[in-house]
Order: sequence, then C-alpha cells, then structure tokens
Amino acid sequence: MKRTLESIVPTNTVLEGGGFKVRRPAAMGRLMSPFLLLDEMGPVVYGPGEAVGAPSHPHRGFETVTYLLAGGMQHADSAGNSGDLNPGDVQWMTAGRGVIHSELPQDHMMEHGGKMHGFQIWVNLPAKDKMMPPRYQDIPSKDIPEATSEDGTVWAKVIAGEALGTSAVIDTVIPITYIHMKMQPGATYAHACEADHNVMVYAFGGSVAIEGRSLHDGGLGLLSPGDSVELTAEEDGAEFLILGGPELDEPIARYGPFVMNTRQEIYQAVEDYNNGTLA
Repeated sequence: MKRTLESIVPTNTVLEGGGFKVRRPAAMGRLMSPFLLLDEMGPVVYGPGEAVGAPSHPHRGFETVTYLLAGGMQHADSAGNSGDLNPGDVQWMTAGRGVIHSELPQDHMMEHGGKMHGFQIWVNLPAKDKMMPPRYQDIPSKDIPEATSEDGTVWAKVIAGEALGTSAVIDTVIPITYIHMKMQPGATYAHACEADHNVMVYAFGGSVAIEGRSLHDGGLGLLSPGDSVELTAEEDGAEFLILGGPELDEPIARYGPFVMNTRQEIYQAVEDYNNGTLA
C-alpha cells in the first residue's frame, strides 16, 4: 500500500544554543516516534567572528544525530572525546546514561566566517536502552554510501537504512531510516518503507509531490501507513530528507536535554547533573 501525505507541519525560525538560527517544525509534538526533534541549522552566512554554536550542555536518554552540509563544527565532551565535523560528515551520538558535550564552530569558521548549514535530529531510545553506555560514531562523508538512479535523475546519501539498493554503514540502536535525497525536475522515485514504521519527509529545497499533494521548502510531511512512498520532484526539483523508525509506544517524560519515561527519572537526571555524576 502506498503512503500518502497525511499532514504538513510548517517550520519556524528560532535561536538555539549560543544563538544560531534553526528552522524547526512549529509543533514538535507532531513529530512521529521515535523522533523527538528536527532542526535545520541555517543556512546562515557568518562574517569573521560571528559564528556561534552550543557550549557545554548535558543529554540523557536519547541520541543526537548531526549531519553537516556546509561549514565546520567541532565537538568535545567531559570525558575527553573530541572531533571535527566537516561538510557531508555525520556524528551519531548515543547519549544513553549521560554525556556533557559542546558543539562549536571550527577555528576557521570563527576566523574567516562562511556558510553554516546542516541538520540535527533527536532519536528517542527505548526504556531498556536509556541508561546504556554513551557512544559516538563519527562518520566522514567519504564513508557514507551514496547512490544514483540509472538515469542520473535521483541521488541519495544513505545515512541510515536503505535507498536505491544501497545500505547504510552506521550502527543504530533501533532501526532508523535517514536518507538525504536530491531529485531533478520531473524525476520519480519509489521508496520502500517498513510497513510498521512511522515515516516523515522534510523538504529543504524545491518541492516534491506525494500522491498528488505538494510538499514545499520548509515543510515537514507526515506520511500515512504503508509499505512504499512514491515521490515526484516538481518543476524546481527537490531536495529532502526521508526519516523513518518504529513507534516506541512508551511514556515520555521530557525536560530540556533529558528524555526519560517517568518524572522521577527526570528528577534523578537533574540531580545527577547537579552533583557531577551524570557522565
């Protein structure tokens, strides 16, 4: 059964972290499980000394996935881990029982300025995995599979899941689909979906039609159930993300950077952070 475009959630531009601009769905409660947040970072062009990021902050109970399209970020945490994110790179951070980390512009961005653009999504963890040991997967762009249709009209970067016969290399706690796609005007692509997964499409360039309904730049499309979705790029072409995953169907207790199942677990996370035992 083909999926349809059931509803469209618009985005608002808000300031996050140290003041960087993100486009975020206007009603975050409309995101489909297991996704908790979808931020498009920028695109914004900084002058010398203007670039900003997110200074040290904690997380517990979920995963953050950062995918950079332009610019340069550097991350570091209280355990001594650090690394750089360059265009096309992905960091899949499983916070688990707790991480305190920072995400800041690289030195060259601070010195010279430039364009910053990318995405960060938050993926919820099942109750049984919320207190798992933290881990990072820093995957350079060259190691993330890409695929192109035979006629060259459809391109995909397969961050998680599968598309155009190509499978991802990232290890995920729960089965996730995360595909970056570009389609030339008039191109059509049929994407196979897990029938029991929730699936969303976020457009950030051009517009894409799904069963006769258009999804434009800045729109988050929530899809109906089904085992496939047919996407057709409209006259201006299309660039979008396909996001999918299982319905966790568990209680959510959420307080800022902590996502647990009960209020008591949130109180414990805050207490652990305050007394220095979170991470």
